[in-house]
Amino acid sequence: MKREDEFKTVITLNDAISAQMVAGMLNENGIPAAVFGADSTAMLNGVGNIDVKVNASDYEAAMELINTPSEDIEDEDIEGEEEA
Repeated sequence: MKREDEFKTVITLNDAISAQMVAGMLNENGIPAAVFGADSTAMLNGVGNIDVKVNASDYEAAMELINTPSEDIEDEDIEGEEEA
């Protein structure tokens, strides 16, 4: 098996910070993810084709997680946490 066949790109972004955030979210949810293409030129210029990749076996779960909208935090939830 070729090395590039082991990974699948779940999203391609234009900035390294967003790519790192997506990879972090995936990692926090038990899906190993890595950022590819965030070299020093892309970091300095703030743009570039930066891929977030996962193991091919985790692709479906990663796509489901990425495509699930995050819940909005309501003011009531914040107030309730402060009282606890």
